[in-house]
Amino acid sequence: MSSQNEQTFVMVKPDGVERGLVGEIISRLENKRLNLRKITMLEVSKELAQTHYQEHRDKPFFNDLINYITSGPVVAMVWEGDNVIEVVRKLIGDTDPKKAAPGTIRGDLALDITYNLVHGSDSEDTAKREINLFFRPTN
Repeated sequence: MSSQNEQTFVMVKPDGVERGLVGEIISRLENKRLNLRKITMLEVSKELAQTHYQEHRDKPFFNDLINYITSGPVVAMVWEGDNVIEVVRKLIGDTDPKKAAPGTIRGDLALDITYNLVHGSDSEDTAKREINLFFRPTN
């Protein structure tokens, strides 16, 4: 079920922050008429990184992924809109920038599969989990 109130989690990774691409990425999302609902810049702790990437725990690149995401500040965001998860995933592009279509964030701006600038939730369940990880409910 998708609705105008569907939300997703987007994170500009350390390479995107370091390269000064936060504004460009936000602009691309805004140009798709998506609504930014929450934003924060933070340093990801090792514990948060391990929880966030728990589905990759048994993969050979897990430790490199944790080292990368904790190497500098990230910008965590919640975006809202109609079919926002699907729209964001298409706008971000393939994980491997060499395979990402021109016009996508990764196709235009990312350098390689390790330094691919941005993360976006892949499903409603993942979005809810990631939003709750990075934006703790206040009540």
